[in-house]
Amino acid sequence: MRVKVACIGGGPAGLYLSILLKRQDPAHDITVHERNPEGSTYGWGVTYWRGLLDQLHAHDPESARAVEAGSVRWNEGVAHVRGDLTRQPGDEGHGIGRHRLLQILADRARDLGVRLEFESEVRADDLPGADLVVAADGVHSALRSRHAGHFGARLTPGRNRYVWLGTTRVFDSFTFAFVETAHGWIWCYGYPYGPGHSTCVIECAPETFTGLGLDRRGEPDRLALLENLFAHILDGHPLVGRPAGDGKSPWTTFRTLTNRTWHRGNLVLIGDAAHTTHYSIGAGTTLALEDAIALAGALREHAALPQALAVYERARTTALLPAQSAARYSARWYEDLTRYLQLPPEQMFALLGQRHSPLLPYVPPQLYYRLDKAAGQLDALRRLKRWLGPRLARSVHARELAARRPAD
Repeated sequence: MRVKVACIGGGPAGLYLSILLKRQDPAHDITVHERNPEGSTYGWGVTYWRGLLDQLHAHDPESARAVEAGSVRWNEGVAHVRGDLTRQPGDEGHGIGRHRLLQILADRARDLGVRLEFESEVRADDLPGADLVVAADGVHSALRSRHAGHFGARLTPGRNRYVWLGTTRVFDSFTFAFVETAHGWIWCYGYPYGPGHSTCVIECAPETFTGLGLDRRGEPDRLALLENLFAHILDGHPLVGRPAGDGKSPWTTFRTLTNRTWHRGNLVLIGDAAHTTHYSIGAGTTLALEDAIALAGALREHAALPQALAVYERARTTALLPAQSAARYSARWYEDLTRYLQLPPEQMFALLGQRHSPLLPYVPPQLYYRLDKAAGQLDALRRLKRWLGPRLARSVHARELAARRPAD
């Protein structure tokens, strides 16, 4: 059945959904509205893992081949702490420039007959006529905010401050660097995403942010300070910031978004309009593309729109639970960083790799390290860890939800 679809937002979720729907039925009438000019996206590189690439190849091999060809790979992590360098092998990671990813998806969508309308501002109170309207307009979604009471959005701010930067230093691995200052620790995550470019996400506690004067310095002074602090990994290369058009500092706190429901009538949320997970697990783009895959699948399998949207919401909220739990504990690990920095570097790096664990915050770090090492050799301990971890996570999550409910 031919349907008319309006995607509001030209990010990865909206573009990939338009590709999948056109592949399912070329007769579908699909328009993607993006308020910004084409090619004006901000951001440096995004990360993803092999599992996503396999899904992309299964659903649209042509765009998957272009994404894979435009990506760089690594299979090792390195950490710099107090002058020590620690290396650990890891899963195969991939990085691609956000601009390049969007270009690939936009070109593929056009080739399939999708209309892309850039500099097309869609007002929440004046939606285009369509059978389905997809809110792919990000964490600050105007379409979702228009019906805030229905969607039940909740934004939970994190504690630490962070900034998203680029650099011409090309890292050969996923690189962590932790630097101690007179005002506390500051750290970065760096990874390559293309020829001549890497991403650097720099984070610190709020007291370190103010102690270093990052709240008062202008952008050139901030970058110069950070280049000095991380000179040992930048190897003489500069950091590159994104100018803030409104004059505000690009430093912010991460806000985790959840929604009580994801659809209303013929309006459905996708990507960052529906959910966010802390950047330290590197899953934002993956989850957005998986939303698109799930929504396209639900629309293919169920002719009735209300049923399709309900199936999509149930599938994605269930699938998101592990990622949301991992993101919550990962963010907490960095907020409790001093708990782990007293360990020997190899133990600290090992627990950095275990930061998603719901057990780790409740077990002394050295004991957890010894148990985890033993669990890798003993099946009984490994089974106990797999059994106990999710139960503890659910218990903690239930207590958090109960604390949020208003008193009778």
